[in-house]
Amino acid sequence: MKFIADINVMPLKEILDPQGKAVSGSMKNLGLSGIHDVRIGKHIVLEIEADNEQSAHEQVDTACKKLLANLIMESYEFTLKSA
Repeated sequence: MKFIADINVMPLKEILDPQGKAVSGSMKNLGLSGIHDVRIGKHIVLEIEADNEQSAHEQVDTACKKLLANLIMESYEFTLKSA
């Protein structure tokens, strides 16, 4: 079976996000003062071949833990759907 994983990797809230801070400052310069506390992360889409949803979930979780997210500085979440 094929599955599609939508993964979001974000910096931990306790960690300074310099890219988000720069974008937040630029929002004010554009007159968008109502936008603040911007956080910049990554969105990753994977296609997985697996026997079942549980196996696909485990594969994605392993990929996130070992490669896609730096768990010291980032958190991740993902959703799975059938392709």
